[in-house]
Amino acid sequence: MCGVTGLWDRRGRLSAAELGRLCDAMTETLRHRGPDDSAVWSDAEAGFALGHRRLSIIDLTPTGAQPMHSSCGRFVLSYNGEIYNAAELRPELEAAGRRFRGTSDTEVIVEGFAIWGVEPTLARLIGMFAMALWDRRERALYLIRDRLGIKPMYWTEQDGRILFGSELKALRADPDWQPALDRAALAAYLRLGYLPAAHTIYRGVSKLAPGTILTLRATGAPELRSFWSLADVARAGQASRIDASEEEAADRLDALLGDAVRRRMVADVPLGAFLSGGIDSSTVVALMQKNSAQPVRSFSIGFREAGYDEAPQAAAVARHLGTDHTELYVSPEHAREVIPRLPEIYDEPFADPSQIPTFLVSELTRRHVKVALSGDGGDELFAGYSRYFRGQAVLRALEHMPRAARGVAAAGLRAFSPAAWATLGQVLPERHRPRQFGDKLQKLAGVLDEAHDVGGFYRSIISQWSEPERVVRDAIEAKTVLDDAQVAALVPDAIERMQYLDTRLYLPDDILTKLDRASMAVSLEARVPILDHRIVAFSWTLPPALKARGNGKRLLRRVLHRYVPEHLVERPKMGFGVPIDSWLRGPLRQWAEDLLDERRLTADGIFDPAPIRERWRAHLQGTRNWQYPLWTVLMFQAWKARWMG
Repeated sequence: MCGVTGLWDRRGRLSAAELGRLCDAMTETLRHRGPDDSAVWSDAEAGFALGHRRLSIIDLTPTGAQPMHSSCGRFVLSYNGEIYNAAELRPELEAAGRRFRGTSDTEVIVEGFAIWGVEPTLARLIGMFAMALWDRRERALYLIRDRLGIKPMYWTEQDGRILFGSELKALRADPDWQPALDRAALAAYLRLGYLPAAHTIYRGVSKLAPGTILTLRATGAPELRSFWSLADVARAGQASRIDASEEEAADRLDALLGDAVRRRMVADVPLGAFLSGGIDSSTVVALMQKNSAQPVRSFSIGFREAGYDEAPQAAAVARHLGTDHTELYVSPEHAREVIPRLPEIYDEPFADPSQIPTFLVSELTRRHVKVALSGDGGDELFAGYSRYFRGQAVLRALEHMPRAARGVAAAGLRAFSPAAWATLGQVLPERHRPRQFGDKLQKLAGVLDEAHDVGGFYRSIISQWSEPERVVRDAIEAKTVLDDAQVAALVPDAIERMQYLDTRLYLPDDILTKLDRASMAVSLEARVPILDHRIVAFSWTLPPALKARGNGKRLLRRVLHRYVPEHLVERPKMGFGVPIDSWLRGPLRQWAEDLLDERRLTADGIFDPAPIRERWRAHLQGTRNWQYPLWTVLMFQAWKARWMG
C-alpha cells in the first residue's frame, strides 16, 4: 500500500533538475500513504519522472523499494496495492529466466510485464492495484486501475504536460496547473454525494475507471481500454447459472471466501480486521480465525447515541470467535473533531457521513496493526441493501397502480410530517420499522412521482438532490451508468440490476473511496477479501433467490452461520453512521450556518441559494430531516474553502 505519482513533460520544457524537484514535491504530498520511504526516478531525456511513497507490508528491505525496474531494464513500475498470488506466479517467471532480488510482489508484477506483456499479466493477478508503468524502450506510459476500483488513480493533461497520482493533491503540487471547477461533475455530485468516475471535481481531470488501462505515448491521443468488465462478468454469469443445491452453493462460496481471506492474511507486519458484528465483517473475521493459530486482532468503535452503536454486537461475535478484540467508545466531540479534516483527507467533495466513523475505526486500528481486513462488498455482491427489497415491492405495486392513483398516494404521504409518521410508526414492531421511518415515507412520495421502472426507482432512491441542475448554476449534469440504456437489457432482474448499478457506481466511488482515504490518512492498509474478482464472478452465477430471498445475502448468511450462531448476527441493518441530523441542529449549527450563509452562496455564484436555504430552514425547524442533501452542500463548501479559496 503506497502512494504513486509522476509527470511527463512531453514538450521537454523542464530541465532534469526541475523535473526531479517537481516530482519530489508531488510525491511528498502523499507521505501519509507511505511514510516508510520515498523515491523519485526520472528519464530526463524523455521528460518523464515517477515518484513513490512506500508503506512497507511485504519485503520490508530495500529490495522491495519502488520505483522498481525489471531485470531487463525496460520497465519501471510504481504501484499501490497488494497482489495475493505473487508466490504462485514467481516460479513460472524464474523458469523463464528471471532472477529475483527480493520477495516483494512488486518484483513479480514488473517481471511479469517484461515476460508476458501488460494485459496478460493483469489477467493473472489476484489483488488490488493502481499502477504507473513506464516503458523505456517504447516511451509509453501505462496507468492501470484494478478490476473493482479498490485503489485510485487520477490524471490530467494540460499544455503538453501529463500529471498523475493516487490523490488529487499530488497534481496540485504542480504550480503551473490551474484547476477549474467542473460544474457538470458538481451537479452529479449533488445527486450522488460523491464524484462518479471518470469525472472529478476539476475540469479536465479524470479518475481512471475500474478495470481500465490508459496508454499514453509521446505523440497521439490517449488510448483507454478495459482489461476486465463487470458487464462481461454479469452477462457470462447470468448465462451460466450454477445448478446446485443451496448447501452445495454454500460450500463453494465458503471455499472461495476462505481462499480469498487466507491470501489476504499474508503480511510481514501486524495484521487485524474491522469488526462491526454485521454479516460481512463477521464472515471475514470468522474465516480469518479459522486460518489462524493465534487470536485474530479485531477492532470496533462504539457511540453512546441510541441507534448508532454496534459495539456490543461486535464484542459478542468477537467473544464467540475468540479474537483479541479492541473497542473504543467515541465521544461526539471526538467524532466532530474529524470534520475539519475531511476536505484534506478526501481531496474532493465527498458526502457520505460514515466517512467519520470509518476514519475513527481506522485511526484506532492503526495504533495496533499496519494491515486490516474489511467486509466491504457483501451488500453489492449478495443483495444486502434494504432498498433492493423495498424497491422490488414498490415496483410490483406500481405495476397495478394508475398514474393518477400514484399522485393521490404521494399526496397522502406528504399530508403528514416526517415527525408525525415517525410517531404513527411506533405501532410497528421494531424489526419491521426502518430507521428514520418518517423521512423514508417522504422519500417514497417522491418515488411514486418519479419511478416508472427499475432505473427510475434506483435514481430516485439514491438521489440526494433530485434536480441538481436547479441548484448548480449553469450546469448540465454529467452522465453516468444511470444514463446507460443498455443496462436494462443486460440485467433484466430488478434486484440484480440494482446490484449491478451499485457495483459499477456506489461501490468504487463511495464505499471504496471512503475506505481508501480514511485508512490511508493514518497509513493503514485496508484489504477487502469479499471483492476478490473470483467471488464477484461467482456471485453472478447464483440464481437471484440465493442472494435476495428473505433478508438478503442468503448464501453469505448460510456460510456465516457455520461459524457464528444466528442469534449473534441476525438483527436489523444499522449501517455505520453518526447523528448528523441532530448535530446540524445543535453543535454543528453555527459551522453549517457560516457555510450556508446566503450572501456567501450568492457571492460564490456556484449555487442558487434559494433551495439550499429552504431546506436548511426546514431542517432546523424539524419539519423534515434534510441531513443528506445539506451534507453534500456543506462538504462542497468546506472543500472549496480548503482547495479553491
